[in-house]
Amino acid sequence: MQLFVFHAAGDVPGDPQAPQADAGVVIDVLRATTTIAWALHNGAGSVAAFADLGSLAEAWSAWPEDRRLRLGERGGQRLEGFDLGNSPLAVSADVVAGKRLFMSTTNGTRALNRLQAVPLLLTACLPNRAAVVKRLLQANPDRLWLLGSGWEGAFSLEDTLAAGAVIEGLLAGAPAGSLEWGNDEALAALALWQQWRERPEEALRQASHGRRLQRLGDHDADFRCCSQVDGLDVVPVQTEPGVLGLA
Repeated sequence: MQLFVFHAAGDVPGDPQAPQADAGVVIDVLRATTTIAWALHNGAGSVAAFADLGSLAEAWSAWPEDRRLRLGERGGQRLEGFDLGNSPLAVSADVVAGKRLFMSTTNGTRALNRLQAVPLLLTACLPNRAAVVKRLLQANPDRLWLLGSGWEGAFSLEDTLAAGAVIEGLLAGAPAGSLEWGNDEALAALALWQQWRERPEEALRQASHGRRLQRLGDHDADFRCCSQVDGLDVVPVQTEPGVLGLA
């Protein structure tokens, strides 16, 4: 398995003649992929991800009113008129069970859109790290792309941190010699995780997006939730283009 890490959607190779991924993992620790994992854990039927708000509105309007919710943010703040923002604490079972979430965020849903054509597409966060590692080891793809969502096209520390956590798990579980470094970013992600693995919440708070959230208000509970490692046994998987479920 060759391991590649990309810091943002724009870093993913765009040449159709270049080798492509057999599996992809999209990561948006603060907070889209953490929210997706918790929503599915709490009984949401599916999460449909949209980079474009117009496409979201069209799809949402065609879904039964009693089985739909709009979830999203721009700049860390809930979109006007939406049912929910982008917090894993908001997607409790009493709110989301049995419903499709129509989701659009500043960065995470754009990253999902970028890897939509990958044959096996998962989302990861720190809470479901071990579950994602287990699924990847079972699938054993030849080329794995780990894509951080970044912030408006730029590097984000927390997403690369989580990519490193996934890589650490793969190294621990894969047969010796079966993993290869596809790019230097993958090795750097592992080193970043090794630096912060005992203090993940501190890393999230010091990251630029973590500081941005702190300026917007009290997000202490979100930080605690997003920095928990390996406590959530769910793997969001793309079941149809742009739609995530448990499969």
